[in-house]
Amino acid sequence: MAFVKDMLRMWAHSWKRFISIAMITLLGVAVLTGIYAGCRDAFRSTDRFFDAQGLHDVQVLSTAGLSNGDIAALRKVNGVAKVQAERSQEVTFDLDGRKSATMQEIGTNGIDQPYLQEGRMPKKAGEIAVTRKFIRDSGKHIGSRLTVTPESASSDTSDTSDTNGADGTNETNGTDEAPSFPTKLTIVGVVLDPQNLSNPDGYSAMTSFRSTATTDYTFFAPSDGVTGTLCTSATLLVKGAAAESTFDESYENTVKQVTDRIDGTVKTDRQNARRQELLDAGNKKIVDARAEADKKFADAQSQIDANRQQFNQQVDQIVSMQAGAAAAGAAANGANAGAAAAAGATTPQLDETTRETMRETIIAASPELTQAKQQLDQAQSQLNEQKASTEQTLKTKENELKTSIPQVRWYVQDRQSLGGFSALKSDLDSIQSLGNAFPIVFLLVAVMMSLTAMARMVEEDRSLIGTYVGLGYGRLAVASRYLLFALLACLIGGGLGLIAGFLGIPAFLLVVLQGMYVMPGLRLEYDWLYGSLGIALFVVGVLAATIYACVQEMRMTPAALMRPKAPRAGSRILLERIRPVWNRIGFLGKVTARNIFRFKSRLIMTVGGVAGCTALIVCGLAINDTVADLGIKQYRDIYQYDLMVVSDDSDASAMRTKVASDGRVTSSLDVRIESGDLAISGGGDGDSGKAGSSGSESIQLVAVPEKHLSDLGEMVTLQPVSSGMLGTSGVGKTGSLKLDDDGVIVAQSAASALGVKAGSKVRLTNGDGVRATAKVSAVNRNLIGSDVYVSETYYAKLFDSKDAKNTKNSKSSEDSEALTWNAMLAKLSGSDTSQTDYAESLEEDSSVMKAVSCAHMADSFKFDLMGAVVALIVALAGGLALVVLFTLANTNVSERVREMATLKVLGFFDREVHHYVNREMMILTVMGVILGLPLGRLVGGMLTMALNMPSLYFEVEVKPLSYVIAAVATMAFALLVQLFVNPVLDRIDPISSLKSVE
Repeated sequence: MAFVKDMLRMWAHSWKRFISIAMITLLGVAVLTGIYAGCRDAFRSTDRFFDAQGLHDVQVLSTAGLSNGDIAALRKVNGVAKVQAERSQEVTFDLDGRKSATMQEIGTNGIDQPYLQEGRMPKKAGEIAVTRKFIRDSGKHIGSRLTVTPESASSDTSDTSDTNGADGTNETNGTDEAPSFPTKLTIVGVVLDPQNLSNPDGYSAMTSFRSTATTDYTFFAPSDGVTGTLCTSATLLVKGAAAESTFDESYENTVKQVTDRIDGTVKTDRQNARRQELLDAGNKKIVDARAEADKKFADAQSQIDANRQQFNQQVDQIVSMQAGAAAAGAAANGANAGAAAAAGATTPQLDETTRETMRETIIAASPELTQAKQQLDQAQSQLNEQKASTEQTLKTKENELKTSIPQVRWYVQDRQSLGGFSALKSDLDSIQSLGNAFPIVFLLVAVMMSLTAMARMVEEDRSLIGTYVGLGYGRLAVASRYLLFALLACLIGGGLGLIAGFLGIPAFLLVVLQGMYVMPGLRLEYDWLYGSLGIALFVVGVLAATIYACVQEMRMTPAALMRPKAPRAGSRILLERIRPVWNRIGFLGKVTARNIFRFKSRLIMTVGGVAGCTALIVCGLAINDTVADLGIKQYRDIYQYDLMVVSDDSDASAMRTKVASDGRVTSSLDVRIESGDLAISGGGDGDSGKAGSSGSESIQLVAVPEKHLSDLGEMVTLQPVSSGMLGTSGVGKTGSLKLDDDGVIVAQSAASALGVKAGSKVRLTNGDGVRATAKVSAVNRNLIGSDVYVSETYYAKLFDSKDAKNTKNSKSSEDSEALTWNAMLAKLSGSDTSQTDYAESLEEDSSVMKAVSCAHMADSFKFDLMGAVVALIVALAGGLALVVLFTLANTNVSERVREMATLKVLGFFDREVHHYVNREMMILTVMGVILGLPLGRLVGGMLTMALNMPSLYFEVEVKPLSYVIAAVATMAFALLVQLFVNPVLDRIDPISSLKSVE
């Protein structure tokens, strides 16, 4: 009992050490669990929301729409749980200028269901539900009316025919029509689109580099009132996918099995079948047109024949009359009147030649008959010409049918193709990577501080330990006094850390996240396993340090422990050997130098602890500086053009004419831009290549005209880069990189994510979904976006031959058409504001699909979530620095109580004692800061490599001001600690301190 009482008394006396260990453990556990818990809560709530709304696992799009046969084929794929055919239509309306929206039919099979936020769901024709973004931008409300105008349906869906029944056989001969929605609309509800969780009322501006929407808004309408049988897409749910977390690799593997099956057989078969359906429908149209034309021509010919017969009868009557009159006159001049009468009663018989001659004579003599004959002849001639022309047209159509109907392309996409989903996932993944890295530094500092504190605690009780051992107490029992002390401090600190980690930090992160994304049903959850392991990690570390400190002392005999510890032998320090310097240092300066460098353990612990805290602050500020400069570096330095304009292929010429006519362009380069995919090639041809372990990256494929390859360097800064260590990269000379026909130039952001370098083989997918294996000729410096540059010749080599190899009825390579340059990179005159305004005005032009101003992108680029997390990390690092300095300062004072008492006896005033002690701590702090600044840059480089987000490369940047802030913050913490240490020095009693045996 006395042993326990003495142990508790010892614990109470060492309350400062207890608080220090508890605080370090609290901060470490909070960092370890907090960022993880915040991301996990967001992941789980989003996954629950996706499952509740039936967000599709796979989406299938087709360039020719999807028929009933396509839907039936998808239902038969192994692993598919549900298939929902979807119809949509793009419309325009007037909202402070021309705006576009997608009219989306609300699915009837429970997939992609919008989440109701206000009002009710639409039920009948003319009712719609809109997103909160539209309500905010338009100022409309529930009950408002809206009139929209359908955009002209694309030729690849509006003019196609389908003869397939539901089971894929030719059961009906109908024509599939493109979807059509009502145009007089009434808003009855406000909903959240599960495909896009961006918060329109938040402060996020991340859409400046991640937006993938082709229209401004989405309107949701019921099936009532929607016409047209052709589907614009098909959405699928995969069996077993809902049981997995949508953000885990297991979910991706489950979905990938189904997408591989669709890509393997169904896709190719249905592409060919759909094209054949279009060919059959086109042939049927030609046959029907020929039959209809033949009927019309036959009717016209019958009419002409009837008119000609009537005309001939009329002429023949005149001929008969004239012939009879002539015969009667001849008889009157004969012998008797009886003969004349007989002759007059009988029509003379004329041969055909005479009759025809008389017809022509009569027609020529009569203007009316002449005109009638000419009209008949002209009608017959026109009819013959129309017959010949129609037949020639139909024959031309028959010959051109195969080439006019392109190969049908399917696009099989998973959730990663949704811009909102991929943005949320990449944000949370990047923050979680920080949460996995920073606790390591906290743990190392915690072990160092615990070792320092517990070693001093054990050393102070040296004689008591010897007494207990001499009285027969076991060394384990004696060591338990300190082990239980450290354990209790860790448990209390860890428990408080769990509260901060699972409540405080996640609440802060989720407030920031909810400013960027809408996540219904968000709640904080506790993870017993992860929380227990978090505490156990720090308990093991601190107890290991405590055990080491106990073993170091208890390995001696009780007699040796009960005797005072021999003073450290005096020795010269290195500075003493530098006589010119040493001789100029004052007495107190020499004492300070000896105290600093003779006690190596204290030097290492203090400098190491301060350096670690300073490094954490620098690391956080480095991430902040890196993110802050991304937009400026990309859109001011790398992109030298001011404007990028993109149009549909059919509007490319009109777009270039429009831009040229405005007179704002000083120089330009026509290119072709397609959305594609880049993956590590598994060898062989492109189709057989499988993505490597790094997965794949969505890219922007930029094809450059062969005659203007050298002009690319004037629009984009081409600098070859090579990956370095610890977040660095070697950047080559500007202009030393040239685009040629031997390979593609890959952006650094994509190359870093996939581990691609110059000479690598990659699987490249173009905008038509055609895959090919390409060689990487170089990696170009690029921070935002994933551009892949390819020459016109190499593009044709990659994709024309591939298309011919894999596609039935495709055009031969020599007959293939040249690329359509659907985009323009341009340099503009005028200020940044005028360039931004000009880009906005271009987007309202019907020929322009997208216009991007680099000046606007540079100014509007933000990464709010990363900034909030960096602020949190810097705050926690500052707290750790304060605790570390407090622990070291108190340990320093406790070790030197007898020395301080001697100084007071010698006549030192309290202020002089303060200066004597604090000067050593400030020098050690300065040394730690000097070491911590480059160490922070080193750690910052490793952490920014770990971020590795899609379409982003973190080029480590630390501004001089960040170094100053880190140094000043650490020194400020050191000065703050002095305010706590000085009263402790004042309370030292010289008499009692000098009496104690130490």
